[in-house]
Amino acid sequence: MTKDMISEITFMTSAEVAEKLQLNQQVVVRKLQTGEIPGYKIGKDWRVSSQQLLAWLESKSNQTKHTERSKTERAFFKDGRLTDIPAQRKKRTFVLERLLEEFEPGKVYSEKEVNTVLRRFHSDVCTLRREFIMEGMMVRADGKYTRALSYFNRFDK
Repeated sequence: MTKDMISEITFMTSAEVAEKLQLNQQVVVRKLQTGEIPGYKIGKDWRVSSQQLLAWLESKSNQTKHTERSKTERAFFKDGRLTDIPAQRKKRTFVLERLLEEFEPGKVYSEKEVNTVLRRFHSDVCTLRREFIMEGMMVRADGKYTRALSYFNRFDK
C-alpha cells in the first residue's frame, strides 16, 4: 500500500458512523463487534473506512430486486441440491426449468442417464421425470428423452 493510497482512505469513529446513519452509537458498536459492519478496533474505539461503510450499505440496500425465480431457487436449493419439490405449480416450473438447464439441447438421453443427472439434485427422479413430460419440457419416445423444442431457446442464448 502506498502513501497516496493511505491518504485517500478516510476513517470515521463509531460516533461519526452513528451520526451519518442516524443510529444510536451503541447499535453501531454492537454491529462492529459482531462484524456486521466492517471496521477496525483501535484502542477502545472503532474506526470504519468510508469505503467499507459504503460497500456495507450497498449490500443492505433494498434496491437489489430479487425475481420470483431467484427467490424460489434460493428457497428450494441448498448446497446445489433440491431440498423439496414445490407443491405450487409456478414454483415447481421454476425448479424444473433450472434442472432442465442440465440437459443439452438436441441430445438424446436414456432413462438411466436422465436419472443420473436428476439424482445429483434430488432422490425422487421418477417424479421429476414425470413433471418434465407433463410440463412439455422433455419429450419421451421409446424410453429415450430429449429436451422439447419449445425450451431450446430459453436457456441457450
